Amino acid sequence: MVLPEMIFSQLRQVLTTEGIEHHREEDLVARLGVQAQDYRALFSGKEDMVRKVVQYDLQEQEREDKLLLKNAENPVEEIILLLQSGIRRLREVNPAYIIDLQQYYPAVWQMCLEHLNTYNYYLNLSIINNGVVQGYFRKDINLQLVTKIILEQFNMIVNPAFFPPDRYELGEVFRSVYMYYVRGICTDKGGKLAEEYFSKNNI
Repeated sequence: MVLPEMIFSQLRQVLTTEGIEHHREEDLVARLGVQAQDYRALFSGKEDMVRKVVQYDLQEQEREDKLLLKNAENPVEEIILLLQSGIRRLREVNPAYIIDLQQYYPAVWQMCLEHLNTYNYYLNLSIINNGVVQGYFRKDINLQLVTKIILEQFNMIVNPAFFPPDRYELGEVFRSVYMYYVRGICTDKGGKLAEEYFSKNNI
């Protein structure tokens, strides 16, 4: 029997890189090399599968973020590490995956937005607050407003009405938006560090 963790991991890879809607469940079962009864033991149908795989993906993102930030030396590095991670994730994701979620699985997409507005909100808020206290980010910024703007910019980036994926590479859009935003909230002290990181990592 294939372990559930393996099934979730493989489905995550297939759906995020190839999209959702052009895959039939029976084709996915065959591709995974699992028995139909093992698949049905995990998922009651396609929508249930998509919801659970997205939940798994969000949990994996949180785990990856913790590992990523573990060795960061300061809040500027933390923000830039998250920036790099966001660029990488968007470049690895097929735009069809995001569009399929928005069009065919609105409840699952809403779950993604709620995760963005809770987990991502408080993660960014905490990092920016620490950066202000330590003198890397400007003291005159409104923490809640700055964090909210960061998240709303992400919503704009993944909205095909603003950035059609056939015309814009989402990873590049993400990089362009956030690179200048990070510079804007930095003090001179933080700005020098940010420039070093940008140059060193070729962002």
